Amino acid sequence: MVSFSNIDIVIIIVFFALVLLTGFLSGRKQSGTSEEFLLSGRKVGLLLFVLTNVATWYGGILGVGEFTYRYGILSWFTQGFPYYIFAIIFAIFFAKKIRDASLFTIPDKLEQTYGKSVGLISSLLIFVLVSPAPYLLMIGSLISLIFGISLIYSLLIGAVLSAAYLFKGGYKSDLYTDALEFFVMFIGFIIIIAAAVSNYGGYTFLENNLPASHLKLTGDVSPTFLIVWFLIALWTFTDPGFHQRCYAAKSGSVAVKGILISIVFWALFDFLTTSTGLYARASLQEIENPVLAFPLLAEEILGPGLKGIFYAALFATILSTLNSFLFISATTFGRDFVFKMSKTRDEKKVNRNTRIGLVVAVVISVLLAYTINSVIELWYLIGSIIIPSIVILVISSYYQKYKISNTGAVVEITLAFLISIFWMIIRPQFENITVLGEIEPMIAGLSAAITVHIIYLIKGRTVSLMK
Repeated sequence: MVSFSNIDIVIIIVFFALVLLTGFLSGRKQSGTSEEFLLSGRKVGLLLFVLTNVATWYGGILGVGEFTYRYGILSWFTQGFPYYIFAIIFAIFFAKKIRDASLFTIPDKLEQTYGKSVGLISSLLIFVLVSPAPYLLMIGSLISLIFGISLIYSLLIGAVLSAAYLFKGGYKSDLYTDALEFFVMFIGFIIIIAAAVSNYGGYTFLENNLPASHLKLTGDVSPTFLIVWFLIALWTFTDPGFHQRCYAAKSGSVAVKGILISIVFWALFDFLTTSTGLYARASLQEIENPVLAFPLLAEEILGPGLKGIFYAALFATILSTLNSFLFISATTFGRDFVFKMSKTRDEKKVNRNTRIGLVVAVVISVLLAYTINSVIELWYLIGSIIIPSIVILVISSYYQKYKISNTGAVVEITLAFLISIFWMIIRPQFENITVLGEIEPMIAGLSAAITVHIIYLIKGRTVSLMK
């Protein structure tokens, strides 16, 4: 059972007030251009780039707590380490190219490389990929837990708190609220680790009270499990937030350095969150709902005031991703879909359409979060069917020698999407067949995408040689 003192409630309310104040004040001065509203005029410096890049990477903080509680440091090996690798690759081989392209979104680049059809299809897929629903569900669940109100009202409150300032300030408001949330995140988790060490002791306590597998880098899971989670880290290349921040950076150098510096802070924050999860497992032992591992540990070791700060950190971690995904969803709707479906393509209407997109994204997210009441199910469903469809096309769009024909791109994005869904539907039929039962929908879809891409690459080069 979780209880809150008056001081805890006040701290949480003050945190939300500061977020709203920061969001509205930072977005007061706007030139009115789509470049200003969507990308803060492409003038984001290194410090702000790093703060927002780090903050927006940890929206699934309750999921991190659950994963660490269940599997130990395997959580870091699957949820942290592979992302560092792919982020380094992204920084070195893509960040500067993306900034130099001076576009707005991933569908912009795919349309430029593979034509309007692929651009429109990808805009629909990206809209689903960046659905804020999982993060809204976490915010709503915490609000419901703290204030004792129903989930539907908590979801609506969470949506308003994360979207209100975006209507006026756009990406600039997103940036500055993320910067505030960066500091709150770190302060909260430093406090709970300090309290855990003070109450229980250091590594010896963990070693004596954790299952042996929790302190093994790869746990006791199968190689297939590890491979799938490493493949899921390919999300890095298709993450619209990464692309958005590179497009908004002051220069290509800022984008490259910003990502590399971010990795250092990710590693530090991963240390804090993984350690918190280990202490939760060691001290709480068996709990009914591991998703609440972090809140229950806070209940156990944090007094009034400190617990309020920690909950503000949980909110900050989720909110920084929620508002970013809401704005990317709105941008995808307003610029990548409505704008490109219009015959005139009037840039003056992009900001208005983006604001309409915010409303659409909020409504859809509230409905999804209320209907599919599981963060993990939402992540699994969205990631498995979308990432395989676009990841190879996104990578190849920045390297001419890996580019295929427009027709091949349409086949690839469509077939990978359909096969991922098809395999997700029929996979339960093969549960008793070890090899087939372990094939994830993402692997099926990614295999289809790679196969189609190779076929069209060979076909294109054959035609070139014949000419």
